[in-house]
Amino acid sequence: MIRFGTSGWRAVLGEGFTFDKARRVVTSIVRVARESGDPARGIVLASDTRFLGERFVEEAARVIAREGVRPIVADRDVPTPAVSFAIRSLGALGGINFTASDNPPEYNGIKFSTADGAPALPRVTSMVEAAIAKTTAADAAPAPKAAFDRLEASASYLRDLASKVDTRVLAASGLRVAVDPRFGTSRGYLDLFLRGAGIDVTTINFHRDPYSVGLSARCDEANLGSLAAVVTREKRALGLATDGDGNRFGVLDADGSYVDPNLCLMLLTDMLLARRSPGDTRGVARSVATTHGLDAVAKAHGAPLFSRPVGFRYIGELLLAGKIVVGGEESAGFTMEGHVPVKDGLLAGLLLAELVARTGKSLRTLLDDLFERVGRFVPARTGVRLDPSLAAKLKKRLDEDPSTFAGLKVEGIDRTDGQKLLLGSGRWILLRPSGTEAVIRIHAESDSETETARLVAAAKAHVFES
Repeated sequence: MIRFGTSGWRAVLGEGFTFDKARRVVTSIVRVARESGDPARGIVLASDTRFLGERFVEEAARVIAREGVRPIVADRDVPTPAVSFAIRSLGALGGINFTASDNPPEYNGIKFSTADGAPALPRVTSMVEAAIAKTTAADAAPAPKAAFDRLEASASYLRDLASKVDTRVLAASGLRVAVDPRFGTSRGYLDLFLRGAGIDVTTINFHRDPYSVGLSARCDEANLGSLAAVVTREKRALGLATDGDGNRFGVLDADGSYVDPNLCLMLLTDMLLARRSPGDTRGVARSVATTHGLDAVAKAHGAPLFSRPVGFRYIGELLLAGKIVVGGEESAGFTMEGHVPVKDGLLAGLLLAELVARTGKSLRTLLDDLFERVGRFVPARTGVRLDPSLAAKLKKRLDEDPSTFAGLKVEGIDRTDGQKLLLGSGRWILLRPSGTEAVIRIHAESDSETETARLVAAAKAHVFES
């Protein structure tokens, strides 16, 4: 059974992810999408840099045409936020992006975005899943060749970024930046924008490599050692990375140290709320797993805070409704007013570069300044792989209402997504089953490294209790 998680459908290439299954999924998406408008509006098709990406796009274009809808095919691998921008600017019925984002190289996946450029919400993906169940062998068979329109996605998307990032500040700063696209789609996007703004840029992991040379497409701390070496050796002010499809960001300070995405979101939120016009009542959205530092920044600016389940589509929904200035998710997800309702790792990195250029301060110094105003926050995230018996036992425990945890009184329980225990003095722990892997996600936060580490250790012990 094919199921859509928080960010589409993903599976191992050649095992769960096959051409036959991809044709069934694309067929079903098109049948759902064409109910919403004129088939001539078309569906945008793109892929990341993974193996056989172009082949899957070609097969999908044939299927879309077979279903009587116009295929609009990207001329190269494209960052997910640029796909979203293209859907909106072209007025398309939606978009299909072949990407497994930051999953290992052996995976592929399909992200379906609706006409608003946002990830399809559960009510839509449930319709797609129902349609998949009704597909036949004929739907899974190769479709005949068909004509399609070509899309050059970069120019208009980069122009839009330039309307949100102050390139004059960048140009006057003399900033020197290192960029790591993780062999992925932001090649020729992030670096091109920075160079166009007069920034001295050096790049690594810049060629397309469907296997990422055995490396991860993720841009988290564990995978940015090479970028850190370049930043420190060449005395760069920043290291900016994106994951394989450009929707997540990874940031290094001038000393090569990794800056937690939660803390980057605090800086971005403070920056963007400070720009609000007087009387602007829009607020900030975060996932339930994201730092409460965003709550503190929002409060300092008199802005409302919206907490949502994990999955950026819920934040995108608030953006489209005009309720927020900025939205963030702890897994390096960011968007802002007037932008696409999906995570954009390129824009996040560019805005942080602007902040450093404007202030002349390192990110650590900027964070220390912010902590002085709103309090200190130390978030952490890890995961524990589960076997079926452990998963069943843990599910029962997550349904319980403990009165204490790690020697602390449980002051509240939030079941928005998983089990979140509020432990007082800004401390909390969240246990949440992953929507894409047999893993339990553990998130914790306090105001000190020692206490956060203690909470994480207690959560891991809790997972393995018999």
